[in-house]
Amino acid sequence: MERSPYEMEHIASIVLLALAVSLDSCGVGMTYGMRKVSIPIRSIIIIAGCSALSLAFGMLMGSLSEHLMAHSWTGKLGGFILLVLGIWTLSSYFKRNEDNCPYVDERTLFQLEIKSIGLVIHILKKPLSADFDRSGTITGLEAFFLGLALSLDGFGAGIGAGILHYPLFIQVTLCFGMSALLMTVGIKAGKYLQDSIMAKVFSFIPGLVLIFLGLTKII
Repeated sequence: MERSPYEMEHIASIVLLALAVSLDSCGVGMTYGMRKVSIPIRSIIIIAGCSALSLAFGMLMGSLSEHLMAHSWTGKLGGFILLVLGIWTLSSYFKRNEDNCPYVDERTLFQLEIKSIGLVIHILKKPLSADFDRSGTITGLEAFFLGLALSLDGFGAGIGAGILHYPLFIQVTLCFGMSALLMTVGIKAGKYLQDSIMAKVFSFIPGLVLIFLGLTKII
């Protein structure tokens, strides 16, 4: 059965959003590969699962908020959220370059300081920081924290996707599969790279994709 142009555009948007949310995994995988840090398949599944769950939660939030506004505004609002997220992603990329950060996605995402006991908790989007014990392998809890850091962008994208009525199961399944696949490819490719230029490219592309998706829904 032949699909209409609208259906084809909708399918393309779903695939592009999953790609935008998952490309960070490829860049981080390359960085680990260059540093000879191993990520077992079980850890890759944990990391991809975090991204998928964050996206799913964001989509559920977006779907709920969609009922609180006029239907004529939902498409533009969803597109605006994707546009803003894309601009934020690009600005973060250029900020890291200005600061000469040596690793892909090296920035503090969340910081909690409890002064009374001198405790500071950082959640970092910094690849090597997830290897807490410096064992050269990302396992268990390390994989969870890395997955958490990589999944935060997906939550924002999920809110936009939920407002735009993207299918939850298909979108989340695509995100999980692409995240796992691209991280595996990134790790393999990183073993043959001499610097982080290609890894940085994969941090730049998601912002462009999100901006493109946002504009197509607004215009």
